[in-house]
Amino acid sequence: MSRPVQAVIDLQALRNNLQVVRRTAPASRVWSVVKANAYGHGIDRIWRALEGTDGFAMLNLEEAILLRERGWKGPILMLEGFFHADELPLFDKYRLTSSIHSNWQLKALQDARLHAPLDVYLKINSGMNRLGFLPQRVPGIWRQLRELANVGDITLMAHFANAEHPDGITDAVARIGQASEGLECPRSLANSAATLWHPEVQADWVRPGIILYGASPSGQWQDVANSGIRPVMTLTSQIIAIQTLQAGDCVGYGSRYCASQEQRIGIVACGYADGYPRLAPTGTPVMVDGIRTGTVGAISMDMLTVDLTPCPHAGIGTPVELWGNEVKIDEVASAAGTVGYELMCALAPRVPVVTV
Repeated sequence: MSRPVQAVIDLQALRNNLQVVRRTAPASRVWSVVKANAYGHGIDRIWRALEGTDGFAMLNLEEAILLRERGWKGPILMLEGFFHADELPLFDKYRLTSSIHSNWQLKALQDARLHAPLDVYLKINSGMNRLGFLPQRVPGIWRQLRELANVGDITLMAHFANAEHPDGITDAVARIGQASEGLECPRSLANSAATLWHPEVQADWVRPGIILYGASPSGQWQDVANSGIRPVMTLTSQIIAIQTLQAGDCVGYGSRYCASQEQRIGIVACGYADGYPRLAPTGTPVMVDGIRTGTVGAISMDMLTVDLTPCPHAGIGTPVELWGNEVKIDEVASAAGTVGYELMCALAPRVPVVTV
């Protein structure tokens, strides 16, 4: 490795976070959500650290097949189900549990030639209005599924749009209650936020995603600071050059930052082509040699600049943490007007990744 930027994936932190989920929802089984290539951490890289889970949940058929080929024999839930009827033979071969959220999927299941029934998750539209059947349709759909020879166990599934708020699930719970009245079957309702903050809906299966990777579903680290979860991804680099500005000197594209007095700045080998948010403003937190400081000026494709005023001993090669254990990814995301989810998923392929 020549360019000093890299991402470090802490597998022990991942194992720890799964145990936090288990302590938080002790009566529930756990779907570990590994969609989007395990939130940018690399599904092939991290799945063995989550072998203690009850099942994996994802979107891409290719990733599900990868897990099976790597040796995972437990349940796999496809959160959006099959996208085309011709995928059903692969669902059959690899024994995948499918979400069912549309009429055409019912017809495809009915017509499919399978070796054994598939377990399904019947999706309720809880008011988020993305996927799922309206509550009044769910009992009828459930009965249809029960009559299909290609269907095994049925679980009711829903999602919450606002579970990070204290009263954010009230309306959704009412819709779910209407949909499931009189139906005797397992339920999977709770995402990360509901798992942490609404234990009344943890039900049979919880589906943690972002908290497994050590960030907050609310986007505010203080909301999970005492939960026991630990950041899994740390993005680091080094200072590759130093400039001493005089009063009035400006930094980077657009001259967005100009010094008011003499000031040392460090140039760091990391930019938006590595996945660092281009819209991060001056003052976005960063650690230089263990000292907290902030960015200055615009984020470039390959570089960013940091204020070295609090770091008088920093020089060429001084280590920099862009996010991780000290600077939380939620802090960087919040400063840039986004969420930690996006930064994790945006880690660029050119960034070397090591696991510890």
